[in-house]
Amino acid sequence: MVDTGHYNINPYLQVLFMMMKSIKSDSGTNSVQISVVMPCLNEEQSIGICIKNAVKALDQTGQTWEIVIADNGSTDRSAEIAESLGARIVHEPERGYGNAFLRGISESRGKVVILGDSDNTYDFGQLELFIQPLNEGADMVIGNRFQGKIHRHAMPWLHRYIGNPVLSKILNLLFHTGAGDAHCGMRAFKREVFEKINLEASGMEFASEMIIKAARMNLEITEVPIDYFPRQKGSVSKLRSFKDGWRHLRFMLLYSPTWLFLIPGFGFLGIGLLFLLSLVWGPLQIGDFFLDFHFMALGSLLAILGVQVVMLGLYAKVYTGVHKLEPTSKLFGFLKKHFRLERGVLAGVLIFLTGLGINLYILILWLSIGFQGRLYIREVVFAMTFMIVGAQVVFSSFFISVLGIEKKGTTGHNSD
Repeated sequence: MVDTGHYNINPYLQVLFMMMKSIKSDSGTNSVQISVVMPCLNEEQSIGICIKNAVKALDQTGQTWEIVIADNGSTDRSAEIAESLGARIVHEPERGYGNAFLRGISESRGKVVILGDSDNTYDFGQLELFIQPLNEGADMVIGNRFQGKIHRHAMPWLHRYIGNPVLSKILNLLFHTGAGDAHCGMRAFKREVFEKINLEASGMEFASEMIIKAARMNLEITEVPIDYFPRQKGSVSKLRSFKDGWRHLRFMLLYSPTWLFLIPGFGFLGIGLLFLLSLVWGPLQIGDFFLDFHFMALGSLLAILGVQVVMLGLYAKVYTGVHKLEPTSKLFGFLKKHFRLERGVLAGVLIFLTGLGINLYILILWLSIGFQGRLYIREVVFAMTFMIVGAQVVFSSFFISVLGIEKKGTTGHNSD
């Protein structure tokens, strides 16, 4: 149960007592076993409660520990209160949830790191729930508020029934993490995990980044049910529903070229080719619907757009593969093995010449009838689409080859 009592500073006994605990926990700078890291921005109403609850739980582990407060520019008494309770304060002037956590984690010393917000919405008395799975072999443990109890007024309706569930489902669809509460602010991991996954996000998307990168490295992620409590009276949430929700979604899409580019691109290309091939011989009637030139023009647009979007996806796959920003994908492996600049250029030229040949044939037919009669609009649209797509493939092949140039001066997969 979270201690909801008010915090009062005792200038003598309280400070002395907590300093003795801190000395005990820090015995040997290289022997700290557990670090609890809390970001803080003006949380004087709750930070003392969080620290006291954490101290009680940490003392019961029998291990050495420390509490690190990553102050993100507080203008109230948060840092003063935390320091009086024996916590170590580190300062991160650059605002941002991720920035604060990155500074706090980097300067912590524990072999196990536990993260949690300092607004008293999480019960730091439940630390053992996170420590035990790590001792049993898990690499990362994430709290799941939906499997525990979300107390009244703790989470807005929009976040509880739309924001968190939808974003978690999207994250699982794109990255197969299996996380039921991907944005829970209380989680724990082993020190070596932090050193492996190279976290960089500065804002709220830090929570998504951690899970995505851990999942990509096939680390073992475990969820534990936890309770979620209302904020302390007077404490103001830093979460901005739509802006931070968009930051999470944007981050996930940028880390998934397949869903951002390749799947929509092939979808556009498929629909476009369907319209083009169906209407090149004449109008088409389906029930009461009559499809003619306008839909063929739409098909041309979608086919061209589809090729361009697919190429953007290939650029992203090659870039992330060459710079090792993600584990090697099957598509990047295929491109590295089979793609050659000459092959791409040849394919593009053949597509372009196919369209050009059709146009020349139409021109000859038109000349033969003295520029009279039929205008061959369908055939021209079809042929010009091929010419544009062919040109796209030629220039895209060069760009893919540029992206594929590796740092050591070799040309990687872009030449024989």
